[in-house]
Amino acid sequence: MSIGKLNGKDVRSIAWEDGRLILLDQTRLPEETVLEEQQTVEQVRESIRQLKVRGAPAIGVAGAYGLVVAMRDSTDLDRAAFLGELRKNAALLESSRPTAVNLAWALRRVIRAADQSNVTSGTELLEVVRSTAEEIHAEDIELCRRIGEHGLPLIQEGMGILTHCNAGRLATSEYGTATAPMYLAHRKGISFRVYSDESRPLLQGSRLTAWELQQAGIEVWTITDNMAAAMMQQGLVDMVIVGTDRVAANGDVANKIGTLGVAILAGYFDIPFYVACPASTVDLDTPTGEEIEIEERDPEEVTHFGLRRTAPEGVRVRNPAFDVTPHHLVTAIITDRGMIEPPYEENLRRTFGNGW
Repeated sequence: MSIGKLNGKDVRSIAWEDGRLILLDQTRLPEETVLEEQQTVEQVRESIRQLKVRGAPAIGVAGAYGLVVAMRDSTDLDRAAFLGELRKNAALLESSRPTAVNLAWALRRVIRAADQSNVTSGTELLEVVRSTAEEIHAEDIELCRRIGEHGLPLIQEGMGILTHCNAGRLATSEYGTATAPMYLAHRKGISFRVYSDESRPLLQGSRLTAWELQQAGIEVWTITDNMAAAMMQQGLVDMVIVGTDRVAANGDVANKIGTLGVAILAGYFDIPFYVACPASTVDLDTPTGEEIEIEERDPEEVTHFGLRRTAPEGVRVRNPAFDVTPHHLVTAIITDRGMIEPPYEENLRRTFGNGW
């Protein structure tokens, strides 16, 4: 249900207000800022699948709240039946996007909290689910702020920064991951410019990143994906910062398709390539990037530009939503717990091996 429009300066991808889950429909940006209340778990799943809400941290938060939406009419169930329904709904939500680890992480955290609680009634269990979702939401805001603080020293006066896709406020609860250092630097009065890759085929860079940075008053230039090399060659890019949907135990990172190409270019031109993410994106159970499942999306995203067909009927299409950048191309990973540098396998395990 659409419930209204949003002032562009008040960007929040997710709101939890008076027991209602409200998402900003990002498929309608930048032309419209429309808020949509999520009334069923099936609607939440479709909103995640259709990219109305997107970005690894944001879909984790949305998934957690989706379980509250799913279970709020199940308070008459006993403990065993409630937990069974909770797991079923979590599996439904997890099936919407397989690559981003945050979604599965958030859903499992909610289930674990309910499992480990001593309460027995459906009403009490729902309260555990709700409070855990709210904890995940609040933590996401704080974690992104810390990412910004750890990445802030990297941004110097007059720098040119390239980013790919959207790892900004729209992809999280607030601040963003890759953009968090940018927002904090802007608040401190540091002058810099951002080159935002268009990020085909769904244009998250031009539709979302450029929009939110412009709303914040940050100097941003939209470029097509195949212009990145020329920008680097001309000396306009001093640093690359991107987000990620999953970090493997060896430091390989899965991010929006096209990230690998940017990393290779940055290496060629000797430009630092940073990845920003919260602890929940680090997956020590996945040894390398080769084991990360890559989501394959609708061929029409590639064969059409908007409503116009741009490829012949019947042509074979590949449309992987993500690619994997090997760890040797990553200068450092900016996390809420500090800057993680090579050797990644050792340093990631030392920093995140005890979990949360």
